[in-house]
Amino acid sequence: MSTKKLTTAPAGAPRTFLDFPLELNLDELDADVAILGIPFGMPYSPDFMANDQSRAPDALRQACEDVDYIKSHYDFDLGGPLLDDREIKVVDCGNVTADMSDHAEHYRRAEAAARKIFKSRATLISIGGDHGIPIPVFRALEEVGETVTLVHVDAHLDWRDEINGEPDGYSSPIRRAAELDWFGPIVQIGMRGIGSARRGEVEDAKAHGCDIIDAYEMHEIGMKAVMDRIPDGGPYYLTIDADGIDPTIMPAVMSQTPGGLDWLQLRQLVHGLVNKGRVLGMDIVEIAPSRDVGKITMDYAERLICNFIGASVRAGYYD
Repeated sequence: MSTKKLTTAPAGAPRTFLDFPLELNLDELDADVAILGIPFGMPYSPDFMANDQSRAPDALRQACEDVDYIKSHYDFDLGGPLLDDREIKVVDCGNVTADMSDHAEHYRRAEAAARKIFKSRATLISIGGDHGIPIPVFRALEEVGETVTLVHVDAHLDWRDEINGEPDGYSSPIRRAAELDWFGPIVQIGMRGIGSARRGEVEDAKAHGCDIIDAYEMHEIGMKAVMDRIPDGGPYYLTIDADGIDPTIMPAVMSQTPGGLDWLQLRQLVHGLVNKGRVLGMDIVEIAPSRDVGKITMDYAERLICNFIGASVRAGYYD
């Protein structure tokens, strides 16, 4: 499969994420950080392939305003400008392409793209798409050759084996990760309310050894205590479902559920994890752009990604 079939430039004008250079040749990737749009999860019904969440990678790129300001001004979240005045190469690899006659082809291309990025030693930031899209990324982490600790932020457990016969949809990513030999500990943060999980899925997750820290325990013990429960040393992969964040700051989701992580907790998690050990990549998924309110979700998503990049730079990842 040729590289040019794996990804394509974001649709419409203008724009890559924060106007970082566009890089579509993943075979010769030379970057510290690679941003990749993975728009399409595996659908549970024929009409669900292209849904509102599939618009999120480009919507987030388009929503970033005054890019020079974001990249060059002093950022109090980071203690200086985004890249800390260092020669750090961040690229946008566009969106993984799809074949609407073969829904699984999107995952095959996403996995191939992610494998190339991990093989290059770049840090991967994926933008979804629903929460099925980390599944091919999880498979691609085989390239790293180490045991990876998975940190999962979500309102939902995501341990269904299948729905409508589909095992790789948005209700199943953590179960699929648990089946892969290169994943070790799994820490799940922010569960609350009602999702697709039934008693059996909860029991399966606990039997596997997942440390499930529901939102109410998280708020009671605080994020510092949560960080203490994440094994030291890494490497880590961080998957963030936007509905794991409180809807007061990320309202653009399909399942708004009160009680999620607030911004201070999310920032503490990102910076704490980056400084605890190497974070190989992260994703932000399940943003539904049409449900946003005053662009607040997009602003927080941009802040999240910038905090991850800036913290990684300051942790010495690219020295």
